[in-house]
Amino acid sequence: MPVVVVESPAKAKTINKYLGKDYVVLASYGHVRDLPPKDGSVDPDNGFDMLWEIASDSKKHVKAIADALKDDNALILATDPDREGEAISWHLREALTQRKSIKKDTAVSRVTFNAITKDAVTHAMQNPRDIDAPLVEAYLARRALDYLVGFNLSPVLWRKLPGAKSAGRVQSVSLRIIVEREMEIEAFRAQEYWTVKALLTTPRGQEFEARLTTFGGKRLDKFDLKTATDAEMAVRAVESRDLSVTSVEAKPASRNPSPPFMTSTLQQEASRKFGMGARQTMSAAQRLYEAGHITYMRTDGIDMAPEAVTAARAAIKDRYGEKYVPGSPRIYKNKAKNAQEAHECIRPTEMTADTESLRLSDPDQRKLYDLIWKRTLASQMEAARMERTTVDIGSRDSQVGLRATGQVVLFDGFLKIYEEGRDDVVDEDDDKRLPQMSEGEATGKKAVTPEQHFTQPPPRYTEATLVKKMEELGIGRPSTYASIVTTIQERGYVTKDKNRLIPEDKGRLVTIFLTNYFNKYVGYDFTADLEQQLDHVSAGERDWKDVLDRFWRDFKAHIDETSELRISEVLDKIDEVLAPHLYPPREDGTDPRICPNCGNGRLSMRTARSGGAFIGCSNYPECRFTRPFGPPQEGELAEGAIPPEGKFLGEDAGDRIYAFKGRFGPYVQRGEVTDDNKKPPRQSIPKGWPPEEVDLEQALRLLALPREIGKHPEDGVTIWANIGRYGPYLKHAESISDKGGKNANLESIDEVWEVGMNRAVEILASKPDRGRGAVAAPLRELGEHPSEGGPVSVMKGRYGPYVKWGKVNATLPKDVEPEALTMDTAVELIAEKASKSGKKAPARKAPAKKPAAKTSSTAKKKAPAKSKAAAKKTG
Repeated sequence: MPVVVVESPAKAKTINKYLGKDYVVLASYGHVRDLPPKDGSVDPDNGFDMLWEIASDSKKHVKAIADALKDDNALILATDPDREGEAISWHLREALTQRKSIKKDTAVSRVTFNAITKDAVTHAMQNPRDIDAPLVEAYLARRALDYLVGFNLSPVLWRKLPGAKSAGRVQSVSLRIIVEREMEIEAFRAQEYWTVKALLTTPRGQEFEARLTTFGGKRLDKFDLKTATDAEMAVRAVESRDLSVTSVEAKPASRNPSPPFMTSTLQQEASRKFGMGARQTMSAAQRLYEAGHITYMRTDGIDMAPEAVTAARAAIKDRYGEKYVPGSPRIYKNKAKNAQEAHECIRPTEMTADTESLRLSDPDQRKLYDLIWKRTLASQMEAARMERTTVDIGSRDSQVGLRATGQVVLFDGFLKIYEEGRDDVVDEDDDKRLPQMSEGEATGKKAVTPEQHFTQPPPRYTEATLVKKMEELGIGRPSTYASIVTTIQERGYVTKDKNRLIPEDKGRLVTIFLTNYFNKYVGYDFTADLEQQLDHVSAGERDWKDVLDRFWRDFKAHIDETSELRISEVLDKIDEVLAPHLYPPREDGTDPRICPNCGNGRLSMRTARSGGAFIGCSNYPECRFTRPFGPPQEGELAEGAIPPEGKFLGEDAGDRIYAFKGRFGPYVQRGEVTDDNKKPPRQSIPKGWPPEEVDLEQALRLLALPREIGKHPEDGVTIWANIGRYGPYLKHAESISDKGGKNANLESIDEVWEVGMNRAVEILASKPDRGRGAVAAPLRELGEHPSEGGPVSVMKGRYGPYVKWGKVNATLPKDVEPEALTMDTAVELIAEKASKSGKKAPARKAPAKKPAAKTSSTAKKKAPAKSKAAAKKTG
């Protein structure tokens, strides 16, 4: 039986169902080889030879394929139909050839299918081909480039910028996009303006709203009403005049549907409608593809196969009626820069199968499939037809004019099932329905209202809008978007808050460093051009080693130039570049770099061991003034603020009580630091208490903690109330410092001083008993690992739910509910985690055997020799 190899066990299961018993279908579990993470894995001086190594967890999968080839000398490589899939097939062929599992007479073929359906798989098997060499070479060039940048630029960062982690070829460019947007936001100065709206009535008593567009006989611009006084004058002008309709204009309009999804637009729409991150979206789409429900999900194509268009039009006619089907099929052309391999759009494999008919249990898959199905059908539906109406109202002297706009949908068309979301929604009046009005009719006034507005800074990027920006610039590709936005977050360069991406100090400093010393290599045009060169390689139009050679010559020269840079020189340069941002002009005209605390030291940027940055005084340690990295905060040393040397609150029992702003937050302190640097009693000021407003009484309450409530009535062990790192809590232990015992959270800070014994016992009793050594009960038991054995469970962890299999613990992606996790997804998470951590699978218990009689050949066993990782140089 021919051996068919795909990436995942889920895909193997689906394909095996279609091929039947005449084939053996096995999974490679993704890539089987990669470059070892060490110097020398790519050799620029020897034709860019690459040293490949089989991952430890992949050896068993390669062996399983090799063993299967012993029974049938035919190998069919059926990995995904893109550059990455072609690379996996090439790696498999190379690895099996090295093992001598592929011989001269072994039939090796490559098949691809855009959807995992019986027709698509059968057709692919009837049309095999060779591995596409240009696609593999494009992969090799991309992998070598990423390696050369990462392993040469990252050490420069480590040496010159303390705390920086690493740099990547495309990740650094996407980080630059986020940082530059943040600096735009910080440099933004809001501008005030006013508008005037009037609630008017028709002669028939129908109400409608209009906005002021003409004042004093002049058409209003956005900033003409700058103050409340201007707006009030406009309100009086409207109120003092009789108004009537001066014109009514109704224009027909139509709205066409959006094209079907490609990778980037699917990620954007899933983010807008469901708040799903790029990785979460692609994980759900992968499951849908492997189950045969949708076409391949890593694509930048928006065209649809003719037979799919025909099926979509038939489904629309059957479900919604012939009037929703346009006279001719809709044809879409891709406008994205550097579109790579020509794939079809992301669409359902069966147009008549809606979400309900598939009975999908996973919430993410269900939402995503519904989105894809609706978008696909909508893309082939009739346009929506509407009527836009504009009504102008004015005074007889033409000094005041107002306008009301609205629209009426005459035929919903594609809007019957789908409407595309928007990233940053603004209030619009155009979709409001207006009452019937005629020219010359008088209008009554019910209310005239001024409204204050401020211009808004550009919004921070979401994962979706970042992908959109990258696509517009021509950087990144469908298979890389999710990993790029995930990587910059995992490195601590960017955090996500309310779905918005915010650069951390580390990310900002890395970006400034790279834009000053490696500006060319984080340039948008350069990166897009390099992506285009790689696409030319995949099309067979460029030599991949020539692309690498041209890049490496200049890049190596830049690396060598920076080797002589001193850290102080780099920090001074960054401080200089960021000066307008860090030290904006002061209102009193004084030097913005003069320390506001001591009055003569100069402020400059410093870095901490953690990799963060802050602004400090040159007179340290005499002056300990510091402030967070970024522009100065309003009222840094205003009356009541806590100065660097601490704020004296008063005395108690002969001790001086202070409030300080520490590295980990504000705190109160009893007494001074002694000569032996022994820290005096301290207590953090809890969140919700403004540090500047804490007085002596509050400080003493804090310093009196922990509070002993009393002995537990059942066991006589003390119950304490205290405020910790994670907020107020109870502790049931002999000592507050006891690492054992039992903790339970309190709902509010006040409860620390108010909670009594009865309530404390009740709260502790409601907390599950998790003493030291106690084994946590799983949230869900998924069953035995399908290929390796051993129980797979979903556990509750300190930082969120995770999948447990033996010693392997794999964190669940954010927004993935434990109840919805499937075994297939769990297996993939486990495989990914195991490959990174090197942890082994749980040992499988072999079936009991009867003891065999000892013979001379079995009496002694030879110790296995230590094996080196499989590695080989290849061009």
